[in-house]
Amino acid sequence: MPPDYSGQNLRGRSFKGQNLTGANFSKADIKGANFTNAILKNANFTGTKAGLQRRWTIGLLISSWLLSGISGFFSITFGVFVAYLFNTEAQRTANFIAGIVCLIVMLVFWIITIYKGLTTGLGTVAFAFAFAFAFAFAGAVAFTGAGAAAFAFALAFAVAVAVAFAGAFAVAFAGAFAVAFTGAFAVAFAVTVTVTVAVVVAVGLTVAFALAFASSVAGAGAFAVAFTGGFAVVFTLFSAYIGWRSLAGNEKEAWVRSFAIAFAATGGTSFSNADLTDADFTGATLKNTDFRKANLTRTRFYEVKKLDFARVGDSILAKRDILNLLVTGNGRGKSYAGANLKGANLIGADLTKANLNNADITEASFQGAYLAWANLTLAQAVGTNFTSAQMTGACLEAWNIESTTKLDNVDCRFIYLLENPKPETDDRERRPSSGEFQPREFTKLFEEVLNTVDLIFRNGIDWKAFVNAFQTVQNQNEDTELALQSIENKGDGVVVVKVGVPDGADKEKIHSDFTQNYQLALQAVEEKYKAQLQAKDEQIVIYRQQSGEMAEIVRLLANKPINVQVDNKVENKNMTNSNDASRKIEIGSVGRDFNASGQALNLGDISGTVTNTINQLPASLKPDKPGIKELLTQLQAAIEADTNLPPEDKAEALEQVKALAEAGKSPQQGALQKAAKTAIKILKGTISSIPSATKLVEQCSNLLPLISNFLGLG
Repeated sequence: MPPDYSGQNLRGRSFKGQNLTGANFSKADIKGANFTNAILKNANFTGTKAGLQRRWTIGLLISSWLLSGISGFFSITFGVFVAYLFNTEAQRTANFIAGIVCLIVMLVFWIITIYKGLTTGLGTVAFAFAFAFAFAFAGAVAFTGAGAAAFAFALAFAVAVAVAFAGAFAVAFAGAFAVAFTGAFAVAFAVTVTVTVAVVVAVGLTVAFALAFASSVAGAGAFAVAFTGGFAVVFTLFSAYIGWRSLAGNEKEAWVRSFAIAFAATGGTSFSNADLTDADFTGATLKNTDFRKANLTRTRFYEVKKLDFARVGDSILAKRDILNLLVTGNGRGKSYAGANLKGANLIGADLTKANLNNADITEASFQGAYLAWANLTLAQAVGTNFTSAQMTGACLEAWNIESTTKLDNVDCRFIYLLENPKPETDDRERRPSSGEFQPREFTKLFEEVLNTVDLIFRNGIDWKAFVNAFQTVQNQNEDTELALQSIENKGDGVVVVKVGVPDGADKEKIHSDFTQNYQLALQAVEEKYKAQLQAKDEQIVIYRQQSGEMAEIVRLLANKPINVQVDNKVENKNMTNSNDASRKIEIGSVGRDFNASGQALNLGDISGTVTNTINQLPASLKPDKPGIKELLTQLQAAIEADTNLPPEDKAEALEQVKALAEAGKSPQQGALQKAAKTAIKILKGTISSIPSATKLVEQCSNLLPLISNFLGLG
């Protein structure tokens, strides 16, 4: 039974490394709690309050005020330097230059910082400081007399830059720390307090220093004092603005924000390196919380508060637009092209008309989400849960799905397979081409894509080698039922054969087995071609390429017990490669009775063999109700009397009647029952190639269901 901590005061508690799978922390106070390395799968944190304990909050506030005082001191220093501007005595030329330099440095620093960010501004003044310091040092050695002014300029420049560097750091971080632990309502108040403290300290000390300094600086007087105080206020306000801008999410000051949040989260709730798979934080308050290196797969953050003040590292929460989507569940009409949404919990989210082109949504959950008209082109959706999602009008061009993708009960009337229409048309390959999907048709359509192994032949295909390889692979994987689903001619000799496999089948092994066996069979067949045709290797390649043509495929397969239906409907195009102009051949399921001999058969001999086999079956005890023997006799007669079937197809159909007669002897035997099931599929495929109005089609439609019931096939 998972532990229940709901509603409890867990401030400062340590759960480090504990297995708390399914634990209930709803509405608990977990401020300062330590969940580092804990296993919290499916844990319930709805309505919890995380973050700092009160003593840490007070400590941060005091720290911000101390930094504000430091910023005031630096602003005074600037004011004193600028006061030199009001000393006009000739002997004070060097001091006047120092004041001018300070003013220019600060103006340049402010302008660059406002337009390019604090990083660029600090980088600029740091470079200037290095240059000025070197020049000042050289001047101290080399300059005398007339060079004193140049030396004073360099020295003043170096000092001004150094003070600008330190002052900007102090005030920017003071403003950032002041808001890092506050609520949204208190942000403005915190900034006001911080700036007020800085200004009071700056002005008070400025007045004291300026009055003392005025006696030694002729002409400074009361105006110099006023100017110094005003300059200090402006500098403090500017630095506070930089701190506020960093907390507002401005990318130019992202590093200031990251540093402040990291500092503020030091004593807060820690989920560092914890496993929060499928955990639920709905409605929780998560300011000053550490999520670095945590497993956030399908973690629920709906309607949480202060998540933008949490320490999230490089997780999907690091992007502000993704964080807002997870919190609000509203991505309607927005673009997330190429975004990292791996493992995102978007249950019930509104993503109508959203752009998810090339987005990574692996292992994400879109249960019940609104994805109508969304663009999922090239989206990586392996292991993604779309259960009960609404996807009408969505574009699914070349999206990447597999058997782990859940498409149960998807509500969808139609979808598109092309993001952009074909040239000079408005065709985006709608599915279905007309009308709407019936219930579960969408799911069925893509399940067929998921449960297949694609065999790609780049230089055409040799069908005799293919059949031999197919039989071998079926024997090697006797517990796995394989079925040919389709053959697609991609052009340029490329042929794709899709083999249907059951859920959970080892697709990699089946593909590997077939590739190896096909190459072995191909070598044997090609040796035979060389001997019979006396052809060169190039001619053999051409022969296989020609075999990829639709007419040639039909001609070759007509001699084999495979039902081939040439179907040029658009619906048969490959879901994930919809831009090609391929033609597709649908093939019924083929079991182990895959006969590839291709040798001429005597219909009379076959018919006699079939009759003998049927006669071994018991006759019906009720004259008015035919049994299996009578039904098979009628089926044999109908096949033999039909004039529409080619001799090869007629021979194949009679072979399947024989297989049904064999199964009739022991209908409960598994192998025979499986063979009978395959025989009925082949018979249905064979008669589908003749006009539907023929007598044989009518008789088969009546006889085959009755035969299936007798053999227990349903």
